Amino acid sequence: MVADHNAVRMKARLGAWLTDRGHEVDDRGVRDEEIVDYPLLCEDLCAQIVSGPAQLGIVLGGSGSGEQMACNKIRGIRAALCHDTFLAEIARGNNDANVLVMGAKVIAPDAAERILRVWLATPFRGGRHAERVEMIMALERGESLRR
Repeated sequence: MVADHNAVRMKARLGAWLTDRGHEVDDRGVRDEEIVDYPLLCEDLCAQIVSGPAQLGIVLGGSGSGEQMACNKIRGIRAALCHDTFLAEIARGNNDANVLVMGAKVIAPDAAERILRVWLATPFRGGRHAERVEMIMALERGESLRR
């Protein structure tokens, strides 16, 4: 889990929430509100997923928009910016998202907990969705989907 200076409080709250529910939390973000460049944090967290120690990651920022863009530049990452539980369910269930991105300036802390709960509880549905995820991965590899 990482957070930039905009989301330090949310990271602390969600980290405690996860720990209380038996999840192991690797807090790789900042611990104070000193301004930091979020792409560095995104790269660090995503490297943990791509190289194997972590299966899923959580990135918190101000809006989450830039963080999502940065994460999705890394091969093997499917980061989803989720502002509600519907998006969280679709991101995991249909898109097999491996990084949840939320914006602390956009989402209330209680809503962030609900979003995280749904995201963690939703399994990937596979089937036709697996075919679409493979298409996304093909685009990531620079392959054309045009027939």
